[in-house]
Order: sequence, then structure tokens, then C-alpha cells
Amino acid sequence: MRKLLEFLIRKRHWFLFVLLEVVSLVLVYRNNAYQRNIMSGSANVVAGSILSLSGNFLSYLNLREVNKDLLERNGQLELQVLELRDELEMLTSDTTGMSGFVADSVSRFPYSFILAGVVNNSVTRMFNYITVNKGKLDGVKPDMGVICERGVVGIVSDVSDHFAVIIPLLNPKLRLSCKVLGSGYFGSLNWDGRDAEYANLEELPRHVRFEKGDTIVTSGYSAVFPSGIIVGSVADFEKQRDDNFYSLQVKLSTDFQTLNNVLIIENFYQDERLNIEQEAKRND
Repeated sequence: MRKLLEFLIRKRHWFLFVLLEVVSLVLVYRNNAYQRNIMSGSANVVAGSILSLSGNFLSYLNLREVNKDLLERNGQLELQVLELRDELEMLTSDTTGMSGFVADSVSRFPYSFILAGVVNNSVTRMFNYITVNKGKLDGVKPDMGVICERGVVGIVSDVSDHFAVIIPLLNPKLRLSCKVLGSGYFGSLNWDGRDAEYANLEELPRHVRFEKGDTIVTSGYSAVFPSGIIVGSVADFEKQRDDNFYSLQVKLSTDFQTLNNVLIIENFYQDERLNIEQEAKRND
């Protein structure tokens, strides 16, 4: 208290100056219409600028929630498109007259998704990983596929109660079965550790027709991803040492440097499929 009083006494001249300035401004404002109009207009401009900045700031804070909502809606639409495409392919391939059987087999599309936020990410290392804020308690399991609004991200590797680690496409450990959109032939996509924007699609038969710019999608030949999810586009190509195959340079559709939210794909039949495939291998 004593120090406060000493400070007020020491700075009393400044306080008196500020008080007199305020009194003079009040007197000018009340007794002069011209100055009153100018001061009112200036105050409105300042207040409007402050409100505008405040509104922009609040809108920016809401962008994350808006982006999450948009990603969730895009995920729902993506699953609906994949479901319709899957049903159409199976119906058009029915050449034996068993239309009732085909209709029953596609009556349930076995995929759903879990929305998660990225809490850690790397893109400059040889072996990159992504951490998200959903885990076992949210239904996340190892070997689940992960996508974003632009395309494939990677596959879940390890899971704790509240977090999960993803092996992205930018990791040589991950090999993904892909194909050129509209083609039934598939190859293996893998990252060479050089450029975060490109990966290589190997072992694509040379009789497959494609051009630069064609879309590369998941083949569906695994229990992780449905068929037809965008991976990237053909940037360049060359023949491998074995002239029977092409090697394609694929520009990845996912921008890993700006990744904020992802969708973790849940395949309701994944465990059943993996179990029966492992059982078949044990019987060899």
C-alpha cells in the first residue's frame, strides 16, 4: 500500500495532465457541434474496425469446427458413392441370371468411418508417421484404412486408449494395391523417400492403357480400403527392367503438410476376411 501511494505521489503530474486533457475534450465535445460530429464519426470508425476484427477473429476460430463438419459430410458422401459404385459393378457383372443373389449380396455396404484430428505429423523423414486423437475407446483398431477429403492417407499401425499412430503413404513400409481408374489391372504403390508429393506404382502390366493425368485409385484387393478411393494421378511413367511392366510416377492427391483431420475407415467384415485368408494359408 505504501509503495502504491509513493507511486501515485511521484507520478501525480502525469495523472493531473491526463485528467485535464479528458476534461478539455469533454468540454469541447459538449460545446462545439462541429468537433462533436467529427469525434462521433471517428469513434464510429474505430468501433466498426474493432468489431470487424473481432468478427474475423471469431470466424477464424470457428473454421476448425466448420472443416470438421465438412469433412464428416464429405466422408458420408464418399461412402455413398463407393456403395453405389460397388452395387453397380456387381449388378452389371451378373451374366448368369442370378440377379436376386447379387442384390442380396450387396444389400449391406460394410464400411463406416471415425473422424479424428491430427496431433502429430512428419513429412521430411525417411519413415514418417502421423498421430491422431482417437484410439481403442473410439473403436480404432490396427490395420484400419485412413483417408482425408482429398484421398488416401495411410493405415493405422498402433493404437492406445486415446491415440492411434498411422503409417502414411510417405513411408516405405507401406505398400498399397492400386489401379488406373477404369482398369481392372493393379500394381503396388510405394514411396521412395524422395519427394513428399510423389510415389511410385510398380508392376503395372504393359498392356494397360493410360495417359498422363489419369486417376489412380485403390484396387479394393485388401480388407483395408474399398475400391475406388482416389490416391493420385499419373505424372510420368517408364518401363521397368522387365519390359512386361510399367513403373508409374504418381502425384499424390493428399497434401500431407496441411493435414488436420482424417477419416478412419471401419470395415465390418475385415476380421472375418483376414481370419479365413489366414486359415487358407495354414492349410497349404
